[in-house]
Amino acid sequence: MGTRTETDFLGSKQLPADVLYGIHTTRALENFQVAQRPVHPELIKAYGWVKLACAQINRQLGYFPEEKKADAIERACLEMAHGQLSSSVLVDALQGGAGTSTNMNVNEVIANRALQILALPLGNYQTVSPLNDINLHQSTNDTYPTALKLAAIFSLRQLEQTLVKLQEAFQLKEKEFGDVVKIGRTQLQDAILTTLGREMAAYAEAFNRDRWRIYKCEERLRVVNLGGTAIGSGLGAPRQFIFQVTDRLRELTNTSLSRAENLMENTQNSDVFVEVSGILKACATNLIKTANDLRLLSSGPDAGFGEINLPPLQAGSSIMPGKINPVIPETVIQAAMQIIGNDQVITQAAAAGTLELNQYLPAIAHNLLENIHLLERAAASLNHKCVAGITANPEKCREQVLNSTAIITALIPALGYEQCSKVIQQAKTTNTSIQDIIVNENYLTLQEFEALISPEAVNKLGF
Repeated sequence: MGTRTETDFLGSKQLPADVLYGIHTTRALENFQVAQRPVHPELIKAYGWVKLACAQINRQLGYFPEEKKADAIERACLEMAHGQLSSSVLVDALQGGAGTSTNMNVNEVIANRALQILALPLGNYQTVSPLNDINLHQSTNDTYPTALKLAAIFSLRQLEQTLVKLQEAFQLKEKEFGDVVKIGRTQLQDAILTTLGREMAAYAEAFNRDRWRIYKCEERLRVVNLGGTAIGSGLGAPRQFIFQVTDRLRELTNTSLSRAENLMENTQNSDVFVEVSGILKACATNLIKTANDLRLLSSGPDAGFGEINLPPLQAGSSIMPGKINPVIPETVIQAAMQIIGNDQVITQAAAAGTLELNQYLPAIAHNLLENIHLLERAAASLNHKCVAGITANPEKCREQVLNSTAIITALIPALGYEQCSKVIQQAKTTNTSIQDIIVNENYLTLQEFEALISPEAVNKLGF
């Protein structure tokens, strides 16, 4: 395959002849091996859109007079935006330099891909340069956070749709289980009657709230510092480029991106990522709560609550035959715990930015994009592998209702508090069910009793 030689101000290096990256990427691969995983693929694709917008405006302003060269650069940018060049962006997710290695990896890959399109040797930077052409009028410090915000917007849109489907799955169960009366519990103690459908409706509403909050995240991420170059002053970029490049990026990506009024402030601060991360963390807490509830409601199956059945997916024990575990809720809970931990990293990284730049943007990017995709995959898994296949145990629910003293609260409108208290005492003293006492003592007919504990009665808002 052979090698090629590339040079920077630190010296020269030999690279494999056919790789699209260059010397800056090679040095980064040698220096950064902590995470041992490349930057997130969505960030790479978003970077392609950012570079395409920059290339088009530079061409429009006359900086790329050669049509074939301009066409090749734009085609390479578009290929990156579509994920076709991601395998050549290899730098470690956790890197020093505020993302400079990512930016240079992207610049080198686009430049060399453009050279390929022009049928020229890789590394022929006199014709297409990673710095003088692909990075023209840009800095890592404005392209990296802009690409991160764009990647987050794209990913959040997918997450929102996944949460909509999870909400709808619980709404279907709300209808399916609407007439299954059961014991409602507080502090894990019997409380009053409710329905299984109403419980499912509560889960649906929680994820509806998450979905709406995540939808609104785009408003928080839409303001970018593209054109601000190194510290937000725009040094090194023409005024027309600064005023036009974000508009072009907005048109290319069908987003609501806008240029920050204060480019320097937008370059300095990363608190918007903390805000979005907090919204993701709120969704993670709902996932933990809901998944834990599903585990509890399905516990048993013989010696637990046993009110619902989760889909049986795999054998649960290497020693206990027939045991089946709630593996999907447990997986979802672990993913949500990871999200909460990552949120703390994002918070600390945003707080640790210094003066005109946050040098820890790679950690923010790595954890924020991971959180979005962990949430998306966890919510999809909970939907398709758990919620969609839940079935109810109405007989078990009915048995628990009739055997619980919690049923008495439903009778207060007909019998009054004092009479109900006497019935409770009699039931405990004689070890007799409340239903038998009510009917045998002629407090209510069986039909009246059943009406008071019917789905319609327990679902009423008051009486």
